Amino acid sequence: MNPRYVARDALRQLRNVRSVVFTFVVPIAMLLIFGTAYGSGSAVDPATRLPWLVETTIQMGGYGAMMAGLSQAFAIVNERSIGWNRQLRLTPLTGTSYLVSKVVAALAVAAISITAVVLVSVLGLHAHLGAGAWFAAGLGLWIGIVPFALIAILIGQFARPDFAQPLFMVTFLGLSILGGLWVPLSILPSWMGDVARAVPSYWLNRLGQLGASGSGDVLTPALVLAAWTVALAALITWRYRHDAARA
Repeated sequence: MNPRYVARDALRQLRNVRSVVFTFVVPIAMLLIFGTAYGSGSAVDPATRLPWLVETTIQMGGYGAMMAGLSQAFAIVNERSIGWNRQLRLTPLTGTSYLVSKVVAALAVAAISITAVVLVSVLGLHAHLGAGAWFAAGLGLWIGIVPFALIAILIGQFARPDFAQPLFMVTFLGLSILGGLWVPLSILPSWMGDVARAVPSYWLNRLGQLGASGSGDVLTPALVLAAWTVALAALITWRYRHDAARA
């Protein structure tokens, strides 16, 4: 994997206005809106036993991180449409390195997004949580976005340019709502909580919550996200080899 290529890919994403809005502006704006309503009081969500403000911070941090991963889809669709992927096959950059570079670029942008959300919550809204707990929550969210970067790669491999936008929106809305990244699942119908356990965004949110609380079963969300990662990686590898054979 070429570090310079990864750095350029991450910088390109940071220069993309649409990506910046969804990855940074929207989660921080939603945090300020909902966080101001909760204030820095001691009101606690009985389901997670976390202060509402802390829980909202984790939700918005997860939302921004997820968007950092999913935003890779548009870059890949555009690269395929102009034949950039075929050009890369003529360079020393292997197919595996190309795909890994997308994940690493998403991780780099996600780290900035998560840090920005936490800093706004702590410095602007005075959210109370220990430094170690914030770090554990952020680390959980950061590690947990790998499946979302792979989902983006999969969308980029299958979708045509005119179909990428609606497919992205359906995926993004479904993962955001079912993952409890917009509103806590505890206030939604119980059946949605049951369905949510099938999507990776639920476990991303859960991993951040467990990191913040410092207790609970971390292994289950880690294993579920790992299973999503393995399954998506296998599908992506098959699709990439199929495209290479056709080329």
